[in-house]
Amino acid sequence: MNRLDSKVGTGMLRKIKVLTLLAGAGVALAGCSSIRESRGYVVDNALLQSIQPGIDNQRSVEGTLGRPSFTSQYGEPTWYYVSSVTGRRPLVRPRIQAHSVLAVKFDAAGNVASVDNAGLDQVVYLSPDSDKTPTLGRERGFLEDLFGNIGTVGSGGPAPGGG
Repeated sequence: MNRLDSKVGTGMLRKIKVLTLLAGAGVALAGCSSIRESRGYVVDNALLQSIQPGIDNQRSVEGTLGRPSFTSQYGEPTWYYVSSVTGRRPLVRPRIQAHSVLAVKFDAAGNVASVDNAGLDQVVYLSPDSDKTPTLGRERGFLEDLFGNIGTVGSGGPAPGGG
């Protein structure tokens, strides 16, 4: 019986070790999961579909969707509602998972002329060519910058009033 008790105890001890390792792995993986954040306008599809061109005006759009993220400054009056959902892992830059821009255009009388919705497919990612900005002129070294003006002070043409 003593041998049976030791086998049961060893089996239980092994199961406890395995469960502890699995729990530890679960906690470690949970720490690496993505953090989702909503930024900007929170999209409600039912409200978006309720905006009708020719029927709604600026007041009804503001009552339905709220204040826009920003408005156009030139051209035909347009209200933009910008929404992004980003996801990031700990210690890593956030990445855009979903992005939408709702553009509500108004006519001169303030009535809705059109409603356009753009998504992530129209987002442009810019990558600069290098870490330096090209400039016109000649390249000068450190010593030319340091000693370049020696002898040039006062040699810029005739003296004032000396004819």
